[in-house]
Amino acid sequence: MDDRNIGYTQGIGSSDIGAFANNLAESLDRQMKIAFEPEERKSLRRFSSTEVAGLLRVSTSNLRNRHKDGSFPEVHTDNRGHRFYTAQEIDELRDVLGRTGKNAESYRPGRRDGDRLQVISVVNFKGGSSKTTTTIHLAQRYALRGYRVLVLDLDPQASLTTFFGFRPELEFADGGTIYDALRYEDQVPLSNVIQKTYFHKLDMVPAGLMLSEYETETANALARRVQPIFAERLALALEEVEANYDIVLIDCPPQLGFLTLTALAASTGLLVTVVPGMLDIASMSQFLKLASETVKAVEEAIGRRVTWDFVKFLITRYEPSDGPQTQMAGYLRSILAGQVMTEPMLKSTAISDAGMTQQTVYEVDPSQFIRKTIDRALTSVNGVGDELEQTIQMAWGRR
Repeated sequence: MDDRNIGYTQGIGSSDIGAFANNLAESLDRQMKIAFEPEERKSLRRFSSTEVAGLLRVSTSNLRNRHKDGSFPEVHTDNRGHRFYTAQEIDELRDVLGRTGKNAESYRPGRRDGDRLQVISVVNFKGGSSKTTTTIHLAQRYALRGYRVLVLDLDPQASLTTFFGFRPELEFADGGTIYDALRYEDQVPLSNVIQKTYFHKLDMVPAGLMLSEYETETANALARRVQPIFAERLALALEEVEANYDIVLIDCPPQLGFLTLTALAASTGLLVTVVPGMLDIASMSQFLKLASETVKAVEEAIGRRVTWDFVKFLITRYEPSDGPQTQMAGYLRSILAGQVMTEPMLKSTAISDAGMTQQTVYEVDPSQFIRKTIDRALTSVNGVGDELEQTIQMAWGRR
């Protein structure tokens, strides 16, 4: 029999689809190991003096003079005499500035006594709004700025987990994900599933396909009146580790199911990503209406109000030269006023090209990109991160 006709004569079954999945998973695993040689894990590049000065909010001359007078330790220097710093070395410089610099507190931006953990859910009803891209760039920006950051992947598709260099279908097939800390039977402490990453001051909790079981299990648990209910499970899980972090960022799935509601109930702030197009805005409007009605039902179930320090709307995949997009962005700002962030996340070939190798604009080698392109992307993501950082600081009663 001609193999080309097998699909018509015998049909393609579930075992064939499973074989497709296994072949893809093994191939992707090999490709990832090749990409991350020699360690076979992701690692982080060093940062230039200009980048470090921007992160520490000092001048490059101040940075240079501090090395000259010996108050800063020496770091790696290339054959042209240019200094390059690891993320950990940047943090060590921040500690020195915190002890010796003027306005010492400004170099330690994290939580102080009385500040509550900031838990920010990145949400949207619709896929393709750059939720995962936004989450990982914000997480890395804040880690580089000196915050202790935890990222939770709450999407069973586990795109964020893959971004961190893990292969969820291989490494977490038997457990070790956020599902283990939320499930209704044999629940484990959140600390048991936190993964240290290659990024200094940035930890993450992975996701996997088993997380999709949470939706069905929650419906059954509600029928059986199992306690604590879904709306309290993540908040309670975070209590165990909250002293270790300043900011928690949650990458939510693109639908308003129990997973998203679990995140919303545990959050202190919401970041809603939206592409400035009519269909996307209409979809977001439906999401907000449904979220409002559903959260009211959650409030009745738990006997308290669900409130947030802030709700911000972030315009993503924005092209300033696109007339209709500019018009829709203006429309959004006129309706939602100060809730829409001033800085948009630009659509950038640097961001998309970096994503092809599961990297961010903070991880890629800048020399591999056209300088203008990478600078434009960095200016955009830094601007978004800095604006939201101000919102976080205001929630802590500063600025």
